[in-house]
Amino acid sequence: MYHGTTWYNWYKVDALEVIIDINDPEPPFAQLMTQIKQAVQTGAVKPGDPLPSIRQLANDLDLNNKTVAKAYRLLERDSVIESRGYRGTFVHADAAKNSEVDLGEWVTEELAKLVSRFRNAGMTDPEIRNAFANVMNDRTR
Repeated sequence: MYHGTTWYNWYKVDALEVIIDINDPEPPFAQLMTQIKQAVQTGAVKPGDPLPSIRQLANDLDLNNKTVAKAYRLLERDSVIESRGYRGTFVHADAAKNSEVDLGEWVTEELAKLVSRFRNAGMTDPEIRNAFANVMNDRTR
């Protein structure tokens, strides 16, 4: 869908409406996550409601399947949605409560606190990066 100077990919089924702005600096998977969480918070979709399959939503939004799969995987990690195997994907029973939490934002805030503590202790940014890489690669033993 073309609107002015911006291209949008649009999807609507029942109460779930998703609009992906391909010119937005926020990645499409994050836009999709945000809009599904908003639909849960506003009650547009309710616990137990079915969601479109990854393939269907990717096709309707003209996105790569991997983009939608990433959004669904992260939403499932956050217990906003749940996959029931071949039966499909549904809104999680605790979705309203869980959609208020942004784990990515929380991790960023916690890491910012740690980096500040490390800098105050005199560590340089390269030392912090190396230590972080070692921890992430499980090379601390």
